[in-house]
Amino acid sequence: MTGEADPVAGLETVGADIPGEGGRSVDDDVPRPPLPALVEAILMVAENPVPITEIAVCLGVPAAEIERVVVELALGYIADGRGFSLRDVGGGWRFYTSEACASWVERFVLAGQSPKLSQAALETLAVVAYQQPVSRGRISAVRGVSADGVIRTLTARRLVEEAGTDPDSGATLYRTTDYFLERMGLRHLDELPPLAPLLPGIADVDDIESP
Repeated sequence: MTGEADPVAGLETVGADIPGEGGRSVDDDVPRPPLPALVEAILMVAENPVPITEIAVCLGVPAAEIERVVVELALGYIADGRGFSLRDVGGGWRFYTSEACASWVERFVLAGQSPKLSQAALETLAVVAYQQPVSRGRISAVRGVSADGVIRTLTARRLVEEAGTDPDSGATLYRTTDYFLERMGLRHLDELPPLAPLLPGIADVDDIESP
């Protein structure tokens, strides 16, 4: 990400409205937190990898400075042995559970859950299986309800996984895993039964515009 053009170069008005680290906000007179804290807070709530330039424009800080802060945060988490890491993937940065803690986190997520999938999870899994790679927005459009919670459950159970991002919208795409095939007793996705006889009108799904 080095060598990128500064997204805020020459924007004096932006710099005036959003002061640097340690300054005060002109709009609400609330002290501005340190830059590392601001970057950390933004990445904490992001569902998809966030590009350096996007953070830079949001905070009114040169991209090179944001990149320096992000790299320092990532190295600091590793040095401190934290339970999470900051990775540069998919054209941006995002928090992930550390590899060392992954199996323990999975145990926590699955603790107390029924070994059987809920009806909502089964429906979502079917959409992913037959429409993959597919975004959460597409899944929600097919089912008519938000798929965020169900996707997290299916991901925790290793039945679905991320499959890159949509080139047009930048949304995260999902696909089924090898573990899904194992649990279904299939060798390839081609062995999935035809969906049309099971769900009359399924052709209408293709008419739903992807987000």
